[in-house]
This record gives sequence, C-alpha cells and structure tokens, in this order.
Amino acid sequence: MSSERIYYNLRMSKSLLGIGALSAFLAVALGAFGAHMVENIVGGQLMSIWETAARYHFYHAIAIIALAANADAIGQRLVSRVIFWLILGTLLFSGSLYALTLTGAKFLGPITPVGGLCFLIGWALMVKNSFTK
Repeated sequence: MSSERIYYNLRMSKSLLGIGALSAFLAVALGAFGAHMVENIVGGQLMSIWETAARYHFYHAIAIIALAANADAIGQRLVSRVIFWLILGTLLFSGSLYALTLTGAKFLGPITPVGGLCFLIGWALMVKNSFTK
C-alpha cells in the first residue's frame, strides 16, 4: 500500500471518528434536553418517543465510532458505506421521532420506518461482508 493511500485511509478514519463523536455528543445533548426540558413541554407519553429517538441515536453513534476505529481491519470502503447508512438512519429515524415529539405532527410517523430500514441496510452490509472473502 502506498504512503499516499495510507495517509488517505488515516484521514478518512479520523473524519469518520469525528462524525461518530459528533453524533454521540448530539445524542447525549438531545437526551439531556429531553430529560430536562422536553418532558415539561410534552408530557410522559410523547417523552417515551423522545427517549427511543435518543437511545437509537446513541447506539448508532457508538457503532460509528467503533467502525471508524476499526476501519483498517474491516476495510475503509465497507466502513464508509455502512456509516453512510447509519447516519441516514439516524437522521430519518431519530430525527423524525425528535420532530414528532416536539411538533406532534403525525405526518412524520411514516418517515421513522424508513430510517429503521436504513439502519438495517447498514447492518446487513456488515453481516454480508463478514461472511464473504
């Protein structure tokens, strides 16, 4: 492997690690915001939706960090593809649930399963590539 390629992989891994760290930061901040502010605004039933959003957000932020930290062993291309799907899943799944909680807009509900499908695609890519090669 050329030194240029190694440098590219290192920069890419650090960028993906930064994305994972930012996502984890946002998950903690939004979880705390929910616990201290949102519950007072929306009440208990909608608060459970917020908690689900924050939980899935945080799970996938940790997964992004783990993938980025192991990109050399797993493969940079696969890691980048999986992380793309996990980020998209977080935006659609958790994002729609955060927005639904704050606005009560029921039309956001159908977006959530699309985000879940994105999570599944990311994990399926990992499964598929774990059993090949």
